Amino acid sequence: MAERVERQPAYVLHERAYRETSAILELFTRDHGCVAVVARGLRAAKPRFSRGSLRALQPLECAWLNQGDLGQLTAAEACGLPLALSGIRLQSALYLNELLVRLLHRHDPHPLLFDAYARLLVQLPESADALGFQLRCFEALLLSELGYGIEFTFDSAAQAPVDPCGRYRALPEHGVIGVHDLEVDTISGAALLALQAGQQPDAVGLRELRRMMRALLLHHLGGRGLNAWRVLRSPAPPADRA
Repeated sequence: MAERVERQPAYVLHERAYRETSAILELFTRDHGCVAVVARGLRAAKPRFSRGSLRALQPLECAWLNQGDLGQLTAAEACGLPLALSGIRLQSALYLNELLVRLLHRHDPHPLLFDAYARLLVQLPESADALGFQLRCFEALLLSELGYGIEFTFDSAAQAPVDPCGRYRALPEHGVIGVHDLEVDTISGAALLALQAGQQPDAVGLRELRRMMRALLLHHLGGRGLNAWRVLRSPAPPADRA
């Protein structure tokens, strides 16, 4: 029996064509997680739903019928104006969308993550360094919500707190492990502690955090990277990339 869901806060993460005039939307909803719904007639000459509302980065209130893996959208209303993002801020927002589509499981609610996503979209910093750090914090929250979180303040091998002056590796299956020389792709204890505390580190720490989080995410993505990572490759400084 189909379940009717009403008045649910949501964002469109992805859209793909379906049959001649419809589309399948990947919605990120507050209380139902990621759901796929058919928006019938969305691509028709006279669409049933407002085409301008059902787009990425527009806060929505949606209703649908749950019918197994693919539901049917029954109502969608914009909640406020769409976000006016451009440049690296727009690219970063679309990066978040792709990351959520790839990692979240269907019908697995994460209200804390939804609220963090909604806040981040409206507060994406203009500063490249501040933007990069906010993305790292969101990535860490995402992994934690999925059950893949790492305790960045604790050396699991030494069974001791992370030393801000030490060097470490963050391994998906083992957590943070101290190293005793300047190996490639290590990270400072200071940067790890800054991430855990939500305090932006220096430029070197930001680069180390980006590299570490990229490696952790890639592991949980099954080794298949994101399209957004390719888009965000540019001559810009490393901190200016997602």
